[in-house]
Amino acid sequence: MVMDISADKVVTAMNRTDGMFEVQAKAVILAMGCRERSRGALNIPGYRPAGIFSAGTAQRLVNMEGYMPGREVVILGSGDIGLIMARRMTLEGAKVKVVAELMPYSGGLKRNIVQCLDDFGIPLKLSHTVVDIEGKERVEGITIAKVDDKGKPIPGTEEHYTCDTLLLSCGLIPENELSRGIGIDMSPVTSGPLVNESLQTNVEGIFACGNVLHVHDLVDFVSEEAAAAGKNAVKYINDGMKSVETKEVKIVPESGVRYTVPVTVHPEVMNDEMIVRFRVGAVYQNHYVAVYLDGERIQHKKRQIMAPGEMEQVKLDKETLMKYPNLSKITIKLEEE
Repeated sequence: MVMDISADKVVTAMNRTDGMFEVQAKAVILAMGCRERSRGALNIPGYRPAGIFSAGTAQRLVNMEGYMPGREVVILGSGDIGLIMARRMTLEGAKVKVVAELMPYSGGLKRNIVQCLDDFGIPLKLSHTVVDIEGKERVEGITIAKVDDKGKPIPGTEEHYTCDTLLLSCGLIPENELSRGIGIDMSPVTSGPLVNESLQTNVEGIFACGNVLHVHDLVDFVSEEAAAAGKNAVKYINDGMKSVETKEVKIVPESGVRYTVPVTVHPEVMNDEMIVRFRVGAVYQNHYVAVYLDGERIQHKKRQIMAPGEMEQVKLDKETLMKYPNLSKITIKLEEE
């Protein structure tokens, strides 16, 4: 277990055989992943009875421990783990009453909504949240209500469900306590480190990848980033920090694009092709993803539908960027036409 990482890359760790020890690293890759948002972070009123689980905990209990958390289930949040557990609990013989989602759109992949809810007749209620949990020893029932555009419950819209289990699937948080301790610049949107085209943070020689960087929807992208971070860390050890000496160009998200990874690029030292990943802030239909180099549009691709639960991406190639020697910013935005 890593206890601390210093800005000069001294890693303090411990294990059973060696106790506490230090390693002086030449490069460090942050790959701590993410954790589930707990009930304490959700502000749900009611007692603290047994029967309230995060969706990931329930998944482990069912899949690895062979233990059924309950028989009558309500799920709060429509993240992918929650959607998958709605199907899993149904297949194990439980009755999933409803999936309630605070936002007006689902946080999970469209395919999981179809395959895990629609195929099993499980209702998804958008713009709803839990307003009361009944039961002192064990969950006996929950009340959900519709919320307004500010997320506040609307009086008179309450619906009651009897249940013995409440699963929480309300998003994932990148695990960045170590990162903050080093002094790494963090994104207020993703809660992960800000990185350049090499997945390097503002602290020289420290890289980040996977769900510690931003929460992914597909594990394939996590693996791709991990491989890239590994190659770039080796390159850094062998060649040193060349990007500092070259021109840095900002990647700016606008008009519906919430954030980008990476946030900066050094065209002179980037690979021949670079993928920029991003998420949108709402559900958009028949919009275009546009890429501008300063004021000139170089990409304009139509997407039938884009949703916050599914990651989007654009590709930038070195040859094109090098044609703009005075480039100051790359803008990625959504356009209606």
